[in-house]
Amino acid sequence: PATRVAALAAAGQICFGENRVQEARAKQCELAETPSLLAAAGQALPLQWHLIGPLQRNKAKLAAGIFQMIHSVDTLPLAQTLSAALMQGESLPILLQVNIGRESQKQGVLAEELLPLLQQVAQLPGLAVQGLMAIPPWTATAEEARPYFRALARLAQQMAAEKIAGVCMNELSMGMSQDFEVAIEEGATWVRVGSALFGAR
Repeated sequence: PATRVAALAAAGQICFGENRVQEARAKQCELAETPSLLAAAGQALPLQWHLIGPLQRNKAKLAAGIFQMIHSVDTLPLAQTLSAALMQGESLPILLQVNIGRESQKQGVLAEELLPLLQQVAQLPGLAVQGLMAIPPWTATAEEARPYFRALARLAQQMAAEKIAGVCMNELSMGMSQDFEVAIEEGATWVRVGSALFGAR
């Protein structure tokens, strides 16, 4: 809830990840309409919102307007829709989601299909590809997730070596509440620790 966001902002957290576009919009509106929430938290800096969940094309225009980064771009049509939603001169940082465990139930581009997608997305105006995101298969221990994190980091290095204009591979979004320490050891720059901070949904 927005009240919990405000409470965490009081502790100095300014970046928040959301799985659903509409939920993020509702919380943003509540915080904007109830400035006392953030005022009470002593929050001076503007909050940043990242979309870490799947994005449908019919919500891409709204997402482009309310998120400062989108972690879950995995198809060319989605990237094209996001690009078309931007005003001339606007730039939207994005990460390409990789299905690092090759799981049929998960979104993300397969590793062998990443380079062609990256080359095409790089040509779209307004989209700034800054790295990769992945959600590894569930593992019983954090250590068992390490090979997946390492594979994503290696993939980012391979993409960086291609030296595609307008693309950088500085960001790796990987690791959640149960395994973020291992993800950081393998190069994560963004960790998604919602359960650790807020508890279960």
